Amino acid sequence: MKISDVLRAENAVVDLAAASKSRLLQLLSERAAKALGTDGRKILAALSNREKLGSTGIGYGVAIPHAPLGEIAMPFGLAARLARPIAFESIDEVPVDIVVLLLTPARDRTAHLNVLAAISRRLRQPDVLTIARAAADAARFHRAIVGEDTAADAGSGLGEKSLVAGATGPRSLR
Repeated sequence: MKISDVLRAENAVVDLAAASKSRLLQLLSERAAKALGTDGRKILAALSNREKLGSTGIGYGVAIPHAPLGEIAMPFGLAARLARPIAFESIDEVPVDIVVLLLTPARDRTAHLNVLAAISRRLRQPDVLTIARAAADAARFHRAIVGEDTAADAGSGLGEKSLVAGATGPRSLR
């Protein structure tokens, strides 16, 4: 299964405003519920329960909140680039500005782990994060996340930047 099978273009958003981790999870749950035709409260509860086990902030300004959900038949993803980085209790304590929500069928733990691993591997690549942070719109952001983008498509003038968000602005890497 490819990331693009789980994360469709219409489920990518840029400049999402969320002042806190809890507000972000609420906004993502509402968006996912609308896309899936299910109850956002169930999604939020599943994500909140998962976060109680430990933060899903994987470092470098990236979080992958994820949870199994009994109401769905196929894995579902939603990607967001935040308007401003927020505290997320990440492993490296760096504020998060790129988030990929992952929901998978409760009965299929193998799919959950495989998709989570693929997204995590992708979002640990410095060039992917640079392109995603520089993307001019949601379509380009989506292509960067799923692996269908190039540095030329993200725009020019990226310059030399490192991996972590927030050094010289919300789209730069520190």
